[in-house]
Amino acid sequence: MSAADRFADALYGLGWSTVKKLPEPVAVRLGRTIADAAWKRRGKGVRRLEANYARVVPGASPERLAELSRAGMRSYLRYWMESFRLPAWSAERVRTGFAPKDLHHLTEGLESGRGVILALPHLANWDLAGAWVTTELETPFTTVAERLKPESLYDRFVAYREGLGMEVLPHSGGAAFGTLARRLRDGGLVCLVADRDLSASGVEVDFFGERARMPAGPALLAQHTGALLLPVTLWYDDSPVMRGRVHPPIEVPASGTRAERTSVMTQALADAFATGIAEHPEDWHMLQRLWLADLDPAKGPS
Repeated sequence: MSAADRFADALYGLGWSTVKKLPEPVAVRLGRTIADAAWKRRGKGVRRLEANYARVVPGASPERLAELSRAGMRSYLRYWMESFRLPAWSAERVRTGFAPKDLHHLTEGLESGRGVILALPHLANWDLAGAWVTTELETPFTTVAERLKPESLYDRFVAYREGLGMEVLPHSGGAAFGTLARRLRDGGLVCLVADRDLSASGVEVDFFGERARMPAGPALLAQHTGALLLPVTLWYDDSPVMRGRVHPPIEVPASGTRAERTSVMTQALADAFATGIAEHPEDWHMLQRLWLADLDPAKGPS
C-alpha cells in the first residue's frame, strides 16, 4: 500500500471514529470550516466543481460560479459530516432527518411486489436517504459500491453501509447485475447512484445541452425484471432535515430494440436528474469530469 493510500485510509478511519462522537453543532461548524478552507485553496476538485456548475447554470458570472462552488463545498462537507456520524444516530434521528415528497411512488411499487429500482444522482446525502428507507420504511435494499483503493478503504465503506442496513455489492464489470436482478424478481428494492458512468461503456445522453454518458444498468434491470424504475432527487435547505422527491416511474418503451429502449429510458433518467440538479445545483457533488467533451478518451472518467 502506498503512503497516499495509507493516509487516505487513516483519514476516513479518523472520520468514522472521531467525528461521529462530536456534538452535532460542533460537527456542523467543523464541516463548514473544512469546506471553506478547501474552497479558498481552489484545488482540482473545486475547479472541476465550478466548471460543472457552469454547464448547469449557463451564463452565470464568475462571481456567481464562485458563490455556487463555495456553497457546493459546504454541501459536500455536510454530506461527509453526516455520513461519519450516521452510524451513531438514533433511529429517531434518522427518521426525522429526511422528508421525501411523493413517496407513494415507492411504497405502492413495493406493495405491488414487482420490485423497485431507485436511481439517484450525487445530490445531497444518498446514504442518509438509504438509512431512512431501512429505518422508517423497514425495507432492506441492495446497492453497488465502486471498488476504492486501497482495499481497506473499500472495506470501510462496505462495513459502513452494511451497518446502515444495506446489502453492498462490488462494482466490477457485470458481476453484480445477476444478483440485482434476482433481488428485483423477488420483489426487492435496489438503489443505484446513476449520474456518472464508471465503465466508459454507458449510454450517451443529452445533459444540460451537452453529451454525457450514464450507466445503462437501471434501464436494463427494469427491462430484464419488470421492476419499477424511479428517479430520486435530494437537496438540503437551511434546516437539519434533508429533502427529497421520488419522481414518477420511467416506463419501458413498447417498441424498439433493447439498445433503443435503454437509450430512451436513460435519457428520461438524465432529464429527471437535470430537473433536481437545476433546482439545487449547490447540492450536486460532482467534483469529477462528467461530460464527454471533458473526458480523455484513452482514460475514460476520472
